[in-house]
Amino acid sequence: MSTPVGPYTPAIRAGDWIIVSGQLGLENGVLVGGGVAAQVTQTVRNIEDLLRGHSASLSDVVKTTVLLADIGDYLTMNEAYVAAFGHHRPARAAYAVAGLPLGARVEIEAWAYLPRS
Repeated sequence: MSTPVGPYTPAIRAGDWIIVSGQLGLENGVLVGGGVAAQVTQTVRNIEDLLRGHSASLSDVVKTTVLLADIGDYLTMNEAYVAAFGHHRPARAAYAVAGLPLGARVEIEAWAYLPRS
């Protein structure tokens, strides 16, 4: 799991919700090589690790927001996103932004729903 690149909580529980702050494709604090596809794959792994810390999984994710440094990477992001999430399809929004921290090509935030027993 990566250390946050800013003053925020990477994942927090609020009632039945687990909100995962925007994650980058960092591994051991370094942005992975291999472009957008590799960054999406690592970003989803990071989200999965944070969810696991709250006894949740990717199948509990109901909404994601994807930020792209270049909207031209949309199709590549989609392919890697589908591969990472498998058959699970949370609601999603995707936007192009002027820039992302550390020169990242993609950032993803996630909302998971996990009712307390």
